[in-house]
Amino acid sequence: MEVLGIRCPGPRWAAHVNSSILRRFVDVRDEEVGAVRWSFLYFFTLMCGYAILRPIRNEMGTAGSVKGLDWLFTATFLVMLAAVPAFSALVSRWPRRVVIPRIYRFFLLNLLGFFVLLKLGVARETVARVFYVWLSVYNLFVVSIFWSFMADVFASGQSKRLFGFIAAGGTTGMLVGPFLVGRLAEPVGPVNLILISVVLLEVSAQCVRRLSGWAQDVQQQPAAAQGPVGGGVLAGLRLIVTSPFLLALGLQVLLYAATSTFLYFQEVRLVAALGSDAASRTALFGDIDFYVQLATLGLQTLVTGRVISWLGLGAGLAVAPVVTGLGFLGMAAMPVLTVLILFKAVRGASHYALERPSREVLFTTVDREARYKSKSFIDTVVYRGSDTVSAWLQGGLAKLGLGMTGLSLAAVPLAGLWLGVSLYLARHQRRQAEPVPAAAPEAPVSEEVAAR
Repeated sequence: MEVLGIRCPGPRWAAHVNSSILRRFVDVRDEEVGAVRWSFLYFFTLMCGYAILRPIRNEMGTAGSVKGLDWLFTATFLVMLAAVPAFSALVSRWPRRVVIPRIYRFFLLNLLGFFVLLKLGVARETVARVFYVWLSVYNLFVVSIFWSFMADVFASGQSKRLFGFIAAGGTTGMLVGPFLVGRLAEPVGPVNLILISVVLLEVSAQCVRRLSGWAQDVQQQPAAAQGPVGGGVLAGLRLIVTSPFLLALGLQVLLYAATSTFLYFQEVRLVAALGSDAASRTALFGDIDFYVQLATLGLQTLVTGRVISWLGLGAGLAVAPVVTGLGFLGMAAMPVLTVLILFKAVRGASHYALERPSREVLFTTVDREARYKSKSFIDTVVYRGSDTVSAWLQGGLAKLGLGMTGLSLAAVPLAGLWLGVSLYLARHQRRQAEPVPAAAPEAPVSEEVAAR
């Protein structure tokens, strides 16, 4: 392309430069560049929208509108029990390019409804409780759908190289969302920020359309791989019960959620025991969460894909449970704020940068019905069920007089079991990925043997 006799670089050259920059962070092939960009944007908009909504929910809780969190956890679990069969019915009947955007637009309409109710000030306390439960369901559900779609679009070999970088899109969204809230909440108003999440959710729906087109045109996926999943509404639960692999995946999520709940209550007890100056501690924990996200982003963009490709899924899956076990032992020995902060930072980075992308790779080895139905059940019902049971269990142990040291030691065996399950899953995936050796030529069979 020439302008005033000067040859200028054209769109192809710009695309080549962008591809070269992208390859510094991820091992991506030429035909995958567009899909990786759309996937990154998809997860970014999804998580940025959620990160904008979360402070609105937290503000309601701080103002006293939301009370009885144990019961709200239980309500969230019950809503999950109803939502998962409904989702299974949809994916059984409609193709993914239709179902996923429609689900996102259903949530979009929900957001507009909350926006109107909050602006009008209608039954604020009731709306706050419903919004708390709704956002808990929304977060787990849309993220589960995202990873189901990723496992459906990318092959197993591609996922090992690309999922770490794609996951970084979500981490970036979790950084940008709070940044926007901090600067727009006062001049614009917290409730008006819901409209930004609405726009971001529509962008996510458009990304699904783009990636579906790429899977068909570039990935050459057959029509059957993009059509309805089929099967019954409760097929996801049936598959989990009958498949040791899916059962182990559910157990892995259950153990992660249980240890997360124990750590959360340890944090609450420790912070409460420190006494005054709550404002400075709140600011400190906010800074720690921010730096955890930064550390996670660095690992996801520079380390995750290489660790999974070079060392295997076993290493990626094992880091988080090992860190969790060591962290709880450290908390048992020294239940102090410094140990808690270090524990949270290392565990959070290892989970989001290594363990979660590695777990999503595992779903590329199962069929489509398991990817959408069983995965949604595991990511939502199992996760929130474990969260709810662990919350009540921790409260019961505390009432029995078990202090921070005892509760920390009680969580260590859970981390050990989590490690064992993770290594089993890695071995299973490795066996699934091994090429099947060619069958040896069969010896001639005599008529007598053939007749038996």
